[in-house]
Order: sequence, then C-alpha cells, then structure tokens
Amino acid sequence: MNAVIEKSEPMSNNFKKLQAQIRGQVGKAIEDFKMIEAGDKVMVCLSGGKDSYTMLDMLMSLQRRAPIDFELIAVNLDQKQPDYPEHILPEYLKLLGVPYHILEQDTYSVVKRVVPEGKTMCGLCSRLRRGSLYTYAAANGVTKIALGHHRDDIIETLFLNLFFGGKLKAMPPKLLSEDGRNIVIRPMAYVAEREIERYATARKFPIIPCNLCGSQENMQRRIIKNMLRQWESEYPGRSENIFAALCNVVPSHLADPKQFDFASLRNLREITPELLASFAAVEKDTTAELP
Repeated sequence: MNAVIEKSEPMSNNFKKLQAQIRGQVGKAIEDFKMIEAGDKVMVCLSGGKDSYTMLDMLMSLQRRAPIDFELIAVNLDQKQPDYPEHILPEYLKLLGVPYHILEQDTYSVVKRVVPEGKTMCGLCSRLRRGSLYTYAAANGVTKIALGHHRDDIIETLFLNLFFGGKLKAMPPKLLSEDGRNIVIRPMAYVAEREIERYATARKFPIIPCNLCGSQENMQRRIIKNMLRQWESEYPGRSENIFAALCNVVPSHLADPKQFDFASLRNLREITPELLASFAAVEKDTTAELP
C-alpha cells in the first residue's frame, strides 16, 4: 500500500526540494530539543488539517531514515461535530499502513452548551481535546505527544500573550504537560506555515475542516495572524527575525527579577574581569545602531 501512495505523490523537482526542506527543518528541531529518543512511543495527534498531515508525513519519513528505533501511532479525536466525515481518517491511515486509534468523545456538545453564542470556542475546545489525548497517552505507554504547531503558531502565541496577557511567553518546542504525565513535542517548530500549505496542496491531503468554530473573524489569533502577514508583506523576513529572537533571549536585558538576579549586580563587579567583559559585550550588542 505504501508503494501506491508513493506513486501518487507529485515528484517534481520543486516538490522534492520542498519535501527535503521541511524534513530537514523537522529533523533539526528534533535534534536541537532532543524531542525523540531511542525506544520512544510517539503519539502523533492527527486533526485532519494540513499541519498534522504534514507532521505525520515527516515523522514517518524520518522514522525510516533514523539511526534509532521509535514507534509512531496516529491518534484522532472524533468530537462528534455534525456532518463530521468519520470515515476519511481511518481509510487514509489504513492506506498509509501506520498504527492508529480513533478516540470518540462528544466535546462538541459541551462547547456549544458552555460557550455563549458569538464567543471564541477554541480555548475550551482545545482544553477538552488535550484532556482526552493526554489521558489516552498516559494509559497506553506513550512517551511523547507530537502536536502539529508550526513556527507561525509560535510567533502568533507570543503576540497573543504580549498584547492580551501581559506575558512574554510563546509555545515551547518541548514541554512537560501541566499534569506532569506527558512530554509534548512540536516537531514543526522551525517550519513556516506557507511551506506547509504548499506541501499539503501538492500532496492533496484529504483535509477535514473544523465545523465547530467555523470562521470566527473576531478571534484574537486571527487578528494577530493578519497583522503578521501584513508585516511580512511589507518587510519580508520579519517573521524569521522574530522567531530568531525567541531562540536568543537575554534575561539580563528584560525586567523580570525572577529570571535574573538584579539584586546581586553590585557583587558581580568583584567576581572576574571576564564576567564584566561579557556584560559589556552584551550591552554593546544591544545598543548598536539598527539598520
């Protein structure tokens, strides 16, 4: 069956370059953050959207090439949304030949009952979905939970927290879940959404739209997404610079005393000339004239 799938994939040079680029970015993220280790059982959370389909493709490709052995299991949560095409994912996953499991839980009714009409549903929906997936993972020997968030999701979350939450916080590529039972990884943390869109179009994934929230134009995330797209059109490369900043944090030049011991700066003068020189270098770098 895998051979059938491979023959149906577009194999133009542009597609092969794009595939290699995304696979390389996913592989680098996995290596940089030690996301997958020998013997891991990785649960690939599959929603039926372009991001999770692409993530599954990349992890299956890397699994075939990796010098270590690890398992993959694709897991989808059927939230009992009206007109949900429940046959699509099982048929697709059988064709791929990847182990999979479909969870069934009516979170749709809960969200519709609890969230007032016109309010954003994604927050409650995602919490309920996470709870179901985390519970399944803990009960089935899963060691890593892979989510399909990409670089743009991480940047958008940074600005959501900055503008609406008063926090300098984004999505980490790897974290311990709040219940302490699961390690969550985001293998596509380095991949731009526009490249995923190109890849998904070329692969002709059987996309399943989310009918729960529909197109809630007032969602804060949508506002942030539009802002970033406007910035990128005016200043190409800005998104890359923002993400690079997230990977190059200088706590001593922010204002959080929990992250940097400002109270001890007086004592630092007496430690070593080398340490003072390092502070001076940082100061010079951050005050340099911008182009």
